[in-house]
Amino acid sequence: MDALLKLAADAGHQITLAEEALEEEAHDAAREAVDRAADALEALRGRWPEMSAAERAVVGPAAKAVRDRLDATAARIPRRVTLGEGAPEEDPEQEAEPPAAG
Repeated sequence: MDALLKLAADAGHQITLAEEALEEEAHDAAREAVDRAADALEALRGRWPEMSAAERAVVGPAAKAVRDRLDATAARIPRRVTLGEGAPEEDPEQEAEPPAAG
């Protein structure tokens, strides 16, 4: 059970790192820590079928608490905005097409 609880603790630690990164407005670092936390929870989820009922009774609530923190922290991370959004700007140095002959 120690290895299972270590996975949950590792996920919790990564969430703490993400929260600290958000306080410093280091959004990329926060995203990376959230991803690592999600990976740890996914590894824990993968081990669920092999857990005994006693292990599930301890690990399940711990993992849920970590998952709730993960979701709350991930929701605080601003979305990335792509450069492709917005209207193109006119370049005053760009040559204009000559007017059509009439």
